[in-house]
Amino acid sequence: MTQRALITGITGQDGSYLAEFLLARGYTVHGLVRRRTPEALSNLASVLEDPARRARLVLHDGDLADPLALARVVERADAGEVYHLAGQTHVGRSFAAPEATIATTGLGAVRVLEAVRAHRDRTRREVRYYQAGSSEMFGAARAPQDERTPFAPRSPYGAAKVLAHHATVVAREAYGLFAVNGILFNHESPRRPEEFVTRKVACAAARIRLDPARRLALGNLDARRDWGHARDYVEAMWRMLQHDRPLDWVVATGVAHSVRELLEVAFGRVGLDWRDHVDVDPALLRPLDVEDLRGDASRARAELGWRPRTSFEELVLELTEAELERAQAVSVGAAHAR
Repeated sequence: MTQRALITGITGQDGSYLAEFLLARGYTVHGLVRRRTPEALSNLASVLEDPARRARLVLHDGDLADPLALARVVERADAGEVYHLAGQTHVGRSFAAPEATIATTGLGAVRVLEAVRAHRDRTRREVRYYQAGSSEMFGAARAPQDERTPFAPRSPYGAAKVLAHHATVVAREAYGLFAVNGILFNHESPRRPEEFVTRKVACAAARIRLDPARRLALGNLDARRDWGHARDYVEAMWRMLQHDRPLDWVVATGVAHSVRELLEVAFGRVGLDWRDHVDVDPALLRPLDVEDLRGDASRARAELGWRPRTSFEELVLELTEAELERAQAVSVGAAHAR
């Protein structure tokens, strides 16, 4: 029987990589989408343009704020695996919109969990649920952080993810739901929105290479993050739902790098010294910041057989190469239009 999976947030970075991963393994993939504009669906372009894979992709309209719509989508998908990835995912934005962040990222997870539990109880078939956690839940906790590290969030986003995490544990322990938390440290790709610092830096390096008059403004250059590739991390999500017991796992590379190091690799790729092109803007500093996030994924290595394949340098070079191609294409298009 063909396996069926439902992915909320399928049009995002993680959702699109996970959809490709599951389709390659013969799944029929259902996805929850909020908007069907060409821009919103751009991360799924390779799937939508491939008739064989497109035939096994089913998109459903819905919103995390609407529990009835979520219940309908879960019923129609009738999936054995549900990956909940949707929500407001930007830490900085969560300070400006804390209530909306809690409502979508925190309570949204509760609504999806309830829909999954109701579907399981009605059909009497097991449904395995994955909750997308975040290293931001650890916040001020000392690095390295693992599954035993107490949560100490430093942002509304981190607090919302803690709510979703504990709701998942409650559903598992109180109702016997096969529900797992993947506590993923920072994972990036060319599909990241430009407002995230890795993509922001890669974009700036490529554009400044073509137009040296441009400048890049950033906040805390000393913040250290454990950066991996989203393509590697979605495999860990899948492995969690194949495990014989529902548990919680940290997914990380185990190595942290500063924003300064990110700048050095990206600008070095285009032959520039970042110090000549970057400004520190106090307005971009967060009210509370997390200085050092570095995960210990020993448990995921031992129990899931997962390990990262992409190094920090390889990741940043891939991001920068992709932005160079984009910037050059825009430049050529503008020249032709003149």
